[in-house]
Amino acid sequence: MHHKLLKLYFTGSIAARDQYIKKYKQIIEHVHGSGHEIIADHILTMSEDEIHHKTRSERLKFHTKIENWIHTSDAMIAETSFPSISVGYEISLALRVGKPVLVLYCDGNPPSLLAHHRDEKLMCEKYTSSTLPQIIDNFLHYIDASSDLRFTFFITPKISAHLDNIAKTEKLPKSVYLRRLIENDM
Repeated sequence: MHHKLLKLYFTGSIAARDQYIKKYKQIIEHVHGSGHEIIADHILTMSEDEIHHKTRSERLKFHTKIENWIHTSDAMIAETSFPSISVGYEISLALRVGKPVLVLYCDGNPPSLLAHHRDEKLMCEKYTSSTLPQIIDNFLHYIDASSDLRFTFFITPKISAHLDNIAKTEKLPKSVYLRRLIENDM
């Protein structure tokens, strides 16, 4: 299905890591399991204490490293259930350099600053441990296909199920159905 090995960058709150570690790991392991690379060690291994005890120059070096990771990745996945200024900064940096970003949250509402952000490269998805794999797979497919000339866009598992259902009952290719909807709208 996937034509190339993708390199993703993962971020989430380090302050709330203990609370969300299972979720972080499920995200990271699913990407690995799909045969792609994901940069996540800094989130899994570094403590808040370690960050606070860095000297100013060490901290700047670390920021440069993060910026390089973002620049050299194909896309970013951010777990934002626990609000974090640095995660917000990383998301906006990724969008500024044109990287697709999947913002995941499992509680409450999407990050308010992002929920109203009109950027086709930004996807905000509420997930549970059972819906997560499909959401990540759709995102990976979107990144992989966005290098094609075809028009691809991100859909939720709910929309995907609806399209599958219509394709079965109407015996229509999904693309034909979608084109028809757009033509009716024009």
